[in-house]
Amino acid sequence: MVQVTGELEKPSWLKVRMPSGSRFEAVRGILRDNQVRTVCDSSHCPNISDCWSCGTATFMILGEVCTRSCRFCAVTHGDPNGQVDLSEAERVARAVKQLHLTHVVVTSVTRDDLQDGGAGAFVRTVRAVRELSPGTSIELLIPDMRGDLEALRRIVGSGPEVLGHNLEVVPRLQTSVRDRNASYEGSLQVLRVIKQLNARMMTKTSLMLGLGETKEEVLDTLLEAREAEVDLVTLGQYLRPRGCDLAVKRYVAPEEFQELRQKAMSMGFRQVMAGPLVRSSYHAQELIRRSEEMTC
Repeated sequence: MVQVTGELEKPSWLKVRMPSGSRFEAVRGILRDNQVRTVCDSSHCPNISDCWSCGTATFMILGEVCTRSCRFCAVTHGDPNGQVDLSEAERVARAVKQLHLTHVVVTSVTRDDLQDGGAGAFVRTVRAVRELSPGTSIELLIPDMRGDLEALRRIVGSGPEVLGHNLEVVPRLQTSVRDRNASYEGSLQVLRVIKQLNARMMTKTSLMLGLGETKEEVLDTLLEAREAEVDLVTLGQYLRPRGCDLAVKRYVAPEEFQELRQKAMSMGFRQVMAGPLVRSSYHAQELIRRSEEMTC
C-alpha cells in the first residue's frame, strides 16, 4: 500500500496508454455518428483505450447533466429541466448493432427532476436493443431512483440480464463523498428490492477504494452487500477526475486488491473483479462469464 498526500505521481500500475488504433477510432466514429454518449468519455475513465480498442463501450443515457453533485464525479451537475430525448434509445440500439456487441452496459446520470427518475428511458433502451440485437445481453447500472418501488419494478420488468447499483464507498464516507440526497442504506435497499422483485435477476455493485477507508470497513460493506444477495462486485481505485476536489488518500496496491477479492469470494459472491483500474462496467461480460462458470 502506498500512502500519498497531495498530487504525487501515480504508481506504475496506474499508468495507461493513450487512446489510439483503428478499432478505437472506429468505435469513436460509430458513437459520434449515432450521437450517443458513453460513460467512458463523460467520467474520464482511464480504461477508455482498453475498452474502445476491444470494441466495447458503456452507454450513458438521459443527457449529460446530473441532478446530483457527488464529489468523485466529473459529470456536469445542474438542472436538466425535465428534458428527455425520446429518440435516444433507438440511437443507442443502432450503435450496439453496428459495434456488434454481444454484451452492452447502459447507465445514466441521476435525474431527480423526472417523475419516474428515468425508468422509462431505461425500459425504452432495453426494448430497442432487444429489437435490433436480440442476441446481445444487457446490463443496466441505475441510479437509486429515489427508492421509488414502481420505477424499480418497471426496470426489473424490462428484463436485463444484470441490474447494478453502486454503493460507491463504505458507510462512514458516504456523506463526504456522495451527494446529500444519496445514502448507503438507500442504495443497499435498492439492491435488496431488485432481488425481492426478481430473485433470479443477477445484481451487481461497486466500491471505490483509496478514500480513507479501512480494510475492515471494506469487508464489512462487502458482507452487507452479500447479505442483500448481491451477486457480482467490482473493487477499484478512486482517481480524481479533472475538475473534482476530492483527493486520493492512498493508492491501493494490486496485491491488496487481490486479497480483498479472495475474501469477498469466500463470502459467497458469484464473482468479484478487483484491481486498481477496475470500474463498474470494466470487462463486464468477462465477469458474467466467470460467474456462470462458477455455478456450472
